[in-house]
Amino acid sequence: MSTTRPPRKAVIPAAGLGTRFLPATKAVPKELLPVVDTPAMEYIVEEAARAGLTDVLVVTGRGKEAIADHFDRAPELEAVLEQKGDDKRLAAIRRSAELTAMHFVRQGTPLGLGHAVLCSASFVGDEVFAVMLGDDMIDTRDPLLERMLKVQADRGGCVVALLEVPLDAVSLYGVVVVESTPEHDVVRITDLVEKPSPEETPSNLAIIGRYVLSPAIFPALRETQPGRGGEIQLTDAMRAVTLAGEPMHGVVFRGRRYDTGDRGDYLRAVVRLACERPDIGPEFRRWLEDFVAGRG
Repeated sequence: MSTTRPPRKAVIPAAGLGTRFLPATKAVPKELLPVVDTPAMEYIVEEAARAGLTDVLVVTGRGKEAIADHFDRAPELEAVLEQKGDDKRLAAIRRSAELTAMHFVRQGTPLGLGHAVLCSASFVGDEVFAVMLGDDMIDTRDPLLERMLKVQADRGGCVVALLEVPLDAVSLYGVVVVESTPEHDVVRITDLVEKPSPEETPSNLAIIGRYVLSPAIFPALRETQPGRGGEIQLTDAMRAVTLAGEPMHGVVFRGRRYDTGDRGDYLRAVVRLACERPDIGPEFRRWLEDFVAGRG
């Protein structure tokens, strides 16, 4: 049974090999690839902090030690910047270490997202918690996680983020069967299907990388057998708790989302966010307009 205190923990699975970004990710974790000048994972941790989550667990794998280093203090570098009087960069490198309390655990064998979440069981305990996939960046102007936490507080159970996707893309996602609710952006989920074909899909509402889960997910994960790809699928465990009577709701997201796990979307995210930066945006936008027009 979960406690009634507000959720304070988030889990970020980060054990993947990042093969789509090779050779860049041969030695650098994909989660640290910069979006403009800030690693993608720092945006995710900042999102957790904005939503009031005070403790973040990163589930890592071999070769991901640099993630912990990034969120640690760097005394030597800080001393150099202090000596130079470079207060702006000093604040920037200290910021990552001050966002939240960071924790790390290794997923010894990469057995899928469900297994990565299961690795967080002792960290989470009996609390409601968030799972945030590092490939999904949500724009700071769209408070999706805050909305999901509010829905969970009001309705209990589990809450997932949903996105309307084209039918030819449903096979890339977990897809849900839903009923409407009085709230325009909230649906009640009655069933879930992992990566259905366009012909078999029950809807075009796909689960994206934000979850607010009750601790009931852990017993379900322990009983979940490997599914698609030989991995323990989080969608399968969520389906089990839903069919067992646990409330499951979805927040339909219509804001700005950047898929940094795809090379094309990653580049688009860099361009969009660079254009909106007050320090470099105006000059970069002028160059981009000239480039598109064939003048750059």
